[in-house]
Amino acid sequence: MECIFDAKRCPNESRFAFTIYMLTREAEHWWASMRLVMEEKHEHITYEAFKRKFLSQYFLDSVRYAKEIEFLQLTQGDKSMVEYAERFKHLGCFYTMPLDEEWRCRKFKNGLRGDIKLMVAPLSIKDFAALVERARVMKWMKVEVEAQQSQQQQKVSGSSGSRPRVEERKKLYARSQP
Repeated sequence: MECIFDAKRCPNESRFAFTIYMLTREAEHWWASMRLVMEEKHEHITYEAFKRKFLSQYFLDSVRYAKEIEFLQLTQGDKSMVEYAERFKHLGCFYTMPLDEEWRCRKFKNGLRGDIKLMVAPLSIKDFAALVERARVMKWMKVEVEAQQSQQQQKVSGSSGSRPRVEERKKLYARSQP
């Protein structure tokens, strides 16, 4: 739902109402009783307070911490740039410390494969979306350049003037007969 809210640029006031509307069965009953408890304690009932209570009820701390550790240890490995970026964004939601844009960019760059990191790091990009796009373009350009180099090597090694034929090599090493 958070992704939908972000895509629709839904304000926090509306997010709360829409989220409550979407609750069903056990979660709906849980919220009704939790709301009463919060009202009795004179707690402010906000979207952020709801999210905290909901996550503590339905997502165990051990699972959240495991996701946070996975985020901290995340590297690109054999994932495509898109897969890595999506995983990074998903796991970043579980990180408990405040994330500023510059730190996210540094963390993302540090997890890139070495060849891409060498191309992207000197650019000092501090906007996450721009960094992901630049890394994706760099990877695409690298693949394109490697393909061109491979084609050029095939042309050079396949040309007739570059290596002597088998018959010519045999003549060079043949013994002369008395």
